Amino acid sequence: MSFLAEFWAFVRARRKFWLLPIFLVMILFGGLVVLTHGSAVAPFIYTIF
Repeated sequence: MSFLAEFWAFVRARRKFWLLPIFLVMILFGGLVVLTHGSAVAPFIYTIF
C-alpha cells in the first residue's frame, strides 16, 4: 500500500494526472491475464493482445 500512497503523492505533486489512466489500464490487463491463466478462456483473452 505504501507504493500506491507514494505514487499518488508523486502524481499530485508533479501534476502528472495523465499517468493515472495508463496505470489503471496496466492493472486491469495484468489482473485479466492473472485471473484467466490456465482457464478455458485464456486462448480468447490472448487474442486481444
